[in-house]
Amino acid sequence: MSQKGFPALLQPRLPFFYGWVILACACCAGFARQGSAVATLSIFVEPMTSEFGWSRTAMSAAVSLGGVMAALTSPMLGPMLDRHGARAMLCLSVLTMGACAMALSQTQSLLYFTIFFCIGRLTFAGPFDLGIYGAINNWFVRLRGVATSISTASLMFGLVCVPLIAQLTIVYHDWRAGWLAVGATVLIVGFIPNWLLMVRRPEDMGLKPDGGPLKNQHKDGSYEASNSQQEEPAFTRAQALRTPAFWLLSLYTALIYPVQAGVSLHQVPHLIERGIDPSQAALMIGTFSLASGISGVLFGLVVRWFPVRLSLALSAICTAAAPAGMIWIGNNLDGYVTALIFGLGMGGVLTVLPIAWADYFGRKSFGAIRGIALSIQVIAQASGPLISGILYDATGDYVLSLTVFTALGSAALLAALFTGPPKSRINGAGSSA
Repeated sequence: MSQKGFPALLQPRLPFFYGWVILACACCAGFARQGSAVATLSIFVEPMTSEFGWSRTAMSAAVSLGGVMAALTSPMLGPMLDRHGARAMLCLSVLTMGACAMALSQTQSLLYFTIFFCIGRLTFAGPFDLGIYGAINNWFVRLRGVATSISTASLMFGLVCVPLIAQLTIVYHDWRAGWLAVGATVLIVGFIPNWLLMVRRPEDMGLKPDGGPLKNQHKDGSYEASNSQQEEPAFTRAQALRTPAFWLLSLYTALIYPVQAGVSLHQVPHLIERGIDPSQAALMIGTFSLASGISGVLFGLVVRWFPVRLSLALSAICTAAAPAGMIWIGNNLDGYVTALIFGLGMGGVLTVLPIAWADYFGRKSFGAIRGIALSIQVIAQASGPLISGILYDATGDYVLSLTVFTALGSAALLAALFTGPPKSRINGAGSSA
């Protein structure tokens, strides 16, 4: 989007950097994104399976299929984000997810449900992720950690509110009205701010990342870069793929996300099997969500104090320690402690990993590079529940799968320690198309 239009009229009247408006738009999109979250779907599982007689495995297949589709499409969507910015991607994602949620209110068959939830899940796992972090990383460099931590908090807030909206609507009406309420929430919260206020890059408004005007404007409408921008990495996707840093971050992603998804999905059944009351198990999951939100904010605030790899390593330590502790859970206190540790680790991963990709490779081709990384992330997330389910069926409990997840988290720690920024290509120096 160019600097013309409503945002250009608004910026001179604002007493603060327009990037904070961009962050607010990204937070609205992050809140709306939860319309296709697994936590939201979980609210509809019981009423829909009771009415139609579907198996829960059949409903869950739509989640996995949507993730696979996101993995296939993300590398193509990333370059589109770099060319056109987050506005179009986020607005289309919100419209698609909102329409799919409303369409689900008319479900009469499993095939119908699978098609529309799968499309909604694809937007959740691919375009939403690219658009949200693409917008934040374009507008913030020095303050990227703070901005990303606020975004993480908005994601967790949406993860609490959207399922609650669905549940209250189902209680007072039915599950069909619940899907309508979810769709309306997604559209109202997510579309209007991003359609009216989202701008591709600060340079499009004569600004530089983190605030302040650019230097002299050229005849072609471009601006002279500031010294801070001249020091920013500017890798193309082809260049990034040739660096050890890209593959070490990818390895970290491939190791850490099976733990995140596998433990999250099977945490409650394991707790119940260990003798924890179901209501207490639910509160432990709430502890995990709260800890994730707080951890995301804390990691975002301190990520500039230490090398990024140390924040990734600390997150991996927590992510490995939690499943190790879950093996020995024997009472409520053990359950709350492991949920707290797991939340601390995952809040760090969700906040620091997008920052690492942007810090290491710059804003120029963030979407194209993140698109490849996102495919790895989605596939890794899909593998976690599969690992846990297969090992549970083979052994009759979750001990072996938790042991595997502990090992994966420990391996991620080693990958983080060896990860470092690549030799910078400043402002595209030596870049190729």
